[in-house]
Amino acid sequence: MADLDHSSEDTPGDCREDNSQYSELEFSEDEETLIIRMFNLVGERWSLIAGRIPGRSAEEIEKYWNSRYSTSE
Repeated sequence: MADLDHSSEDTPGDCREDNSQYSELEFSEDEETLIIRMFNLVGERWSLIAGRIPGRSAEEIEKYWNSRYSTSE
């Protein structure tokens, strides 16, 4: 029963998705610099860029890039 109560407080649904979305977008200054430099070299090849940043997925990097540098033109 305690496990059920705990899991109802820590709902892995919407709350967790919102929190993970924010944590995905938190990149260090070094990571940001590397992403920019790699993007200038290889373009939107997110998996190649992710391969140079331990612990980051291509999806995280693409979401980060689109949220920071996407052009609305």
